[in-house]
Amino acid sequence: MTRQILIAVILVVQTLCAVFFVSDILSSMVGIYVRPLSWELRELMEVGAALGLVIGLVLGAMMLVWTLRERDVAQERLRRASGAFMDVLQERFAEWNLTPAERDVALFAIKGMSTAEIAVLRATSEGTVKAQTNAIYRKAGVSGRPQLLSLFIDDLMRDDGPTKQPKAA
Repeated sequence: MTRQILIAVILVVQTLCAVFFVSDILSSMVGIYVRPLSWELRELMEVGAALGLVIGLVLGAMMLVWTLRERDVAQERLRRASGAFMDVLQERFAEWNLTPAERDVALFAIKGMSTAEIAVLRATSEGTVKAQTNAIYRKAGVSGRPQLLSLFIDDLMRDDGPTKQPKAA
């Protein structure tokens, strides 16, 4: 049973049970005459409606727990992907023989910061940052930021496992 079907069943059952109780109360308040049912049948209907509400409550709680677990799994996957992205960054930076300063500038550039923002963060001039970004692009074999970022996205989207085997300790 798919999640959508289960949610639909929960909503239908709870709606029917709630309509039963509310219509019974409203018909009494407004004075609408309804042909009396035998007390046994009426009791069975009330027990069934109450049971339906309880089942809906239990199923709703189960769906909530299920959803929270899925959210936790998704957050863990995102955390791992974030770590994988940093691994890919470090591998590429090492391949390109970037200096520590160039690594910082490349990371800030990939994060989308402007040349001026990078210069402020690194306490250097914009000219220095421009020279470093040009060196990064040259070493990476790209012509600008979009292509630089594209290299990392392509690495993460590949389905052939890690780009390099970890070195034995």
